[in-house]
Amino acid sequence: MTVDQSTAEQTSRALAQAREYGIDAELISFDDYDSRGLDWDDVVRSLVLRRKAGEYLFALVPMGRRIAWPRLRAAAGTNKLHLPDEDEAFEATGYRRGTISPLGSTRAWPVYADILVPGRRIGIGSGVAGYGLWLDADALLSGLDAELADISDPAPA
Repeated sequence: MTVDQSTAEQTSRALAQAREYGIDAELISFDDYDSRGLDWDDVVRSLVLRRKAGEYLFALVPMGRRIAWPRLRAAAGTNKLHLPDEDEAFEATGYRRGTISPLGSTRAWPVYADILVPGRRIGIGSGVAGYGLWLDADALLSGLDAELADISDPAPA
């Protein structure tokens, strides 16, 4: 896949941090997922959540699942978590919603990953709309010092 200069610049933070952690990450257009045989069930959403003013965390939740709020709050040791609005999410991470990644975030917030994330290759946000980073989940979780917890439930059908 050919990546234009603008896309390359926008993903450079995420790719640079992946390289720093020794992670072999491949930038792939969402349009190419099906033709490359990639499974959408292996896409992991990166959500930024506010604990309190100025304090955030990342939750990594597989596609097709939703956050189990009580279990995530227990894992994070807090009574409240909130989804910030678009501007606040950008301020916290340097990424727009739909592109958020813990890799290359402007701040290194704590990461909580669902127990279904490890043990496979996954796609995560790359920092630019329409593209994902395809990488080894175990290497990502190790590099980010992520805490594993049962933080998701199946999404309703």
